[in-house]
Amino acid sequence: MAQPLDLAAVSSFGNLEFLARQLVEGFITGLHQSPYHGFSVEFSEHRLYNPGESTRHLDWKVFARTDKLFVKRYEEETNLRCHLLLDVSPSMYYPAPTHDKLRFSVLCAAALTTLLQRQRDAVGLVTFADTVELQTPVRSTSTHRHTLLLTLQQLLERPAAPGRAGTNVAGVIHTIAQQIPKRSLVILFSDMLGRAPEEQDDMLAALQHLRHQHHEVLLFHVMDRATEADFNFQDRPYLFEDLETGHTLKLQPSQVREQYQAAMRRYEHDLALRCGQYKIDFVPVDIREPFNKVLYAYLVKRGKARG
Repeated sequence: MAQPLDLAAVSSFGNLEFLARQLVEGFITGLHQSPYHGFSVEFSEHRLYNPGESTRHLDWKVFARTDKLFVKRYEEETNLRCHLLLDVSPSMYYPAPTHDKLRFSVLCAAALTTLLQRQRDAVGLVTFADTVELQTPVRSTSTHRHTLLLTLQQLLERPAAPGRAGTNVAGVIHTIAQQIPKRSLVILFSDMLGRAPEEQDDMLAALQHLRHQHHEVLLFHVMDRATEADFNFQDRPYLFEDLETGHTLKLQPSQVREQYQAAMRRYEHDLALRCGQYKIDFVPVDIREPFNKVLYAYLVKRGKARG
């Protein structure tokens, strides 16, 4: 069984690309030894030559070794186009600088980028808060993967900035939905927290926009479940701060714990229900648990996207 990764220790590796590769190798090894062995984890950079087509891209080195004709595969022949959407708003820096939702999401995005490139799939990255901060091309080359992983490494090293803008998940997704020209897999990492409860409808409408454009959608709802869902705080006065707005509230956790837990259960239930109605894969993930759940969910969704 996979063990949770110590998020605080991630920075000590110094090289996210190396860490992502190690995590993917371990995941693939475990996949072959588990009931999930039916998933496709064989990777190829070639396809068989079809008689009559151009010989321009034949791989003569492979021919010399195997006496068979193979054609090198390029980006236009990739199996899948994937857009990774990463919420980098202030609430993603919770609960602690070295153990937060953003760090977990960055690590998962790095592992997915590595896995996608190994499968010759094209991948692009979008980071956003209230607007799109970064949007890369969608490519399948190893050079592009290296660039994406360097970008993710920089996110790990970027401190939370007080006073930054809040989240506009809905607006960003609507923008991306208009810009994606081909049927793609869209993977979103977000805590789905907005400025007001009614924003949930806007977020879901935006995700439905992606489905209307015939994209497959995989939503990872990233949380620190112990505190954000279970409200597991010691029974003493706390000063709680809204990381999106800066508003503060002083209270004793025991006074509101039951009402808070009930409200969060309703919120998650409604979110999962609406995603199901729109045929959006909704996967709640806890930053204190192994990240393999994310890669399993991706493999399932990849199979649907190719179907």
